[in-house]
Amino acid sequence: MKSQRESVIQEVVFQKKGKPKMTDLTSIEISTKEAQQVASLSGGVEGLLKTLPSVNSNTELSSQYMVRGGNYDENLIYINDIEIYRPFLIRNSLQEGMSIINPDMVQAINFSAGGFEAKYGDKMSSSLNIYYRQPTKLELSGEASLIGGRLTAGMASKDKKFTALFSGRYRNTNLVLKTLNEDSDFNPLYIDFQSYLNYKINEKWDVSFIGYFSKNDYQMVPKMKEVEFGSILMPMKLNVYYNGQEDDQYKNMMGTASVNFKPNKKWLFTLDNFAYQNREREYYSIASGYMLQAFDPKTQEPMVSYDIGGQIDHARNDLLVRTYGTQFKTRFSPDVNTDYEIGFKFEKENLKDFTNEWQLVDSIGYSTPRDWTNPGTLDPSQLKLRFHIAGANHIQPTRMSGYAQYSKKFFWGENRVFVNAGVRASHWDFNNETIFSPRAQFAVKPNWDLDMLFKLSGGIYYQSPFYKEIKDLDGNFNPNIKSQRSIQAILSNDFEFKMVERPFKLTTEVYYKKLDHLIPYYLDNVRIRYSGQNNADGYAYGIDTRLFGEFVPGVDSWVSASYARVYENIEGQGYIPRPTDPRFRFSMFYQDYMPKFPSMRVNLTLVYASGLPTGTPIAVDANGKPDFSAPYQFQSTLPSYKRVDIGLSKVFIDQKDNKVAGGFWSNFKELTLGVQIFNAFNILNTVANQWVTDVQTGYSYPVPVRLTGRFFNVKLDFKL
Repeated sequence: MKSQRESVIQEVVFQKKGKPKMTDLTSIEISTKEAQQVASLSGGVEGLLKTLPSVNSNTELSSQYMVRGGNYDENLIYINDIEIYRPFLIRNSLQEGMSIINPDMVQAINFSAGGFEAKYGDKMSSSLNIYYRQPTKLELSGEASLIGGRLTAGMASKDKKFTALFSGRYRNTNLVLKTLNEDSDFNPLYIDFQSYLNYKINEKWDVSFIGYFSKNDYQMVPKMKEVEFGSILMPMKLNVYYNGQEDDQYKNMMGTASVNFKPNKKWLFTLDNFAYQNREREYYSIASGYMLQAFDPKTQEPMVSYDIGGQIDHARNDLLVRTYGTQFKTRFSPDVNTDYEIGFKFEKENLKDFTNEWQLVDSIGYSTPRDWTNPGTLDPSQLKLRFHIAGANHIQPTRMSGYAQYSKKFFWGENRVFVNAGVRASHWDFNNETIFSPRAQFAVKPNWDLDMLFKLSGGIYYQSPFYKEIKDLDGNFNPNIKSQRSIQAILSNDFEFKMVERPFKLTTEVYYKKLDHLIPYYLDNVRIRYSGQNNADGYAYGIDTRLFGEFVPGVDSWVSASYARVYENIEGQGYIPRPTDPRFRFSMFYQDYMPKFPSMRVNLTLVYASGLPTGTPIAVDANGKPDFSAPYQFQSTLPSYKRVDIGLSKVFIDQKDNKVAGGFWSNFKELTLGVQIFNAFNILNTVANQWVTDVQTGYSYPVPVRLTGRFFNVKLDFKL
């Protein structure tokens, strides 16, 4: 029995060469190969994440995602254990460029949808940790398609002490955006460059460097848009004509230098030094004139014009974010089943923000909002902006955090047990707040004939405020803002079995979150605008399930389903769904090949998600500020999100059955030609509503803001 136990323990703790040791019991591993192959507009890694049951998104143009009722800002992203920031000012998914995660450089992907361990930072929803790979020899690979390309080069010295990985990417989604039902000149250009360098000084010391630069330019000159909506009995049409343009720029730079010292097999010391700069500019001045009409359902002739008007949207928003600091981590492993980890992080932040944003709305010659007067009465109301947000802010706060955690694997009778427990603390001198976050994970694998694993995890998780949360509705930074809090409990079960002689795994998770100190927000497209006040509480619950396995021999696929709800109570007015309330979701990632021609392959992603309750018009008060009592008076839900993306490929050269000997083509290790069909069924999904008000009746019509249509992309992948 002793030798049997020893073999089982070794199977649990031993890692593949080069892979980091994972102690988080809530983490699941995502295949890097599938992240490169998946047909996705938003990015390979995030495209796969969106097929998981706990992850939600209602736009294919964004790499951002929501997890278990949280919003886009509640997710941690790490590259080699260094926290990464996303752009802050992006309001429209059309503006978003590439994800910072380059699939060609990735070695390991680990994702936790909640209940993650103490060494991860202060966010309320999820943690994604990416580890970049080290090449073992000279390599060159790339991709070219109708919407962009990438080129990656790697090298290693003969003694493998020095390795280098470089990658550059280019992307232009102009052709995809042309599938929108509007006449606009789009010029979205996205480029980035990344490097990962490693040098092993000796058996105990090694150093590494990650460098990153990206530049995203979004230029748009709108001309005309036509939207048909309404019902069969009352079809309606909105025609909008534009004048003006939008010119946005987003520049990101990051550098991290790490030193690892491993004096023996038991100790590991790591010192990371990092610096990050984010420069964003959002400039637009767009005037629009619109006409809202209803049509006869039989003759399709216009019956009546409900509203004729226009509006002017103007913004001159600038943001500069600089953060730099250092973090020290140590891990002590007295044996292969035990780990003690301690870490400390010091971070200096510099935020410069200038905001000047306003909107003027006119309807049949009157600016809105305005006081109602009887017909024929002289209207004495003044010219009013619908809203005006202005602010000039500059802060240089310091943030310090630390954690300590313990991990253990052991036998309890004939059952295997896994424990991970820890606590983290953080202090931010901008609001002079100190938070403590205890977290714990427990798992048991009974000695049953059925291969099952039961897990219980949870703790207190905070959403530490940063740029978005501290900015109030006037455009100023609020020094009295506090961290939002989530008390979580997650119970899960993994059941591994064989079906038709192939391996499968069924994962089921049930969770509950108690939320308090919440900051209410509006979600418009992908932009989140917070109230700047901790004046709400709430709760969330749900169930996730995923069936993972070889539906086709030799390749992995999965099917996911979830049901979840999230509610908030703003200033004691009662519980209503939050803008990210997910409800029901079903998704699939499926891979297949032709048995007689295995070089012909296909992968399919399918998503069905209930519509989000973000269709509510943003009401404004007498001062032109958003009114958060509006959701209690009126709440609209967007249509459900439905989408199918298909990737077809033909492998001409690989290292298995399609090797080439001699000649020019022998230089290629891999060569694949593929066709991607985005939105295969041409379903026009809705990402938000544009509200047009009939001044005569005061009724507001929700005009859907559509997403992209069907698009065929051709791509060529190669590796030398």
